[in-house]
Amino acid sequence: MVTFDEFKDMGLALPQTTEQITWEVEVTLRIGKKIFAMGAPESERVTVKASKEDQTELLAAEPEVFSVAPFVGRFGWVSVRLAKVDPEELRDLLVEAWRLTAPKRLVREFDAESGR
Repeated sequence: MVTFDEFKDMGLALPQTTEQITWEVEVTLRIGKKIFAMGAPESERVTVKASKEDQTELLAAEPEVFSVAPFVGRFGWVSVRLAKVDPEELRDLLVEAWRLTAPKRLVREFDAESGR
């Protein structure tokens, strides 16, 4: 189980990530102006950017945890049930979402620092 605050902290730990309130209640995690994850504190789910391939794999592997995200699911985004997701798996998903969104230079720097 992961709390919303833990989700937010995981995302904000990534380089140059900022938090912005959007649509009056939605916390969006961003690189510049680009969103890579979002959720509302009172919701049991968060939404994370993913590739279409990863989305398909996640839904097939754990349909009780992952589903197609409303509105942006057609682009690969995944809805994640916080009460059921493994913290490490969510951390990995956030890192991958960040990597899909961040500028290539920043991803290279991140990879060099983390030994990837």
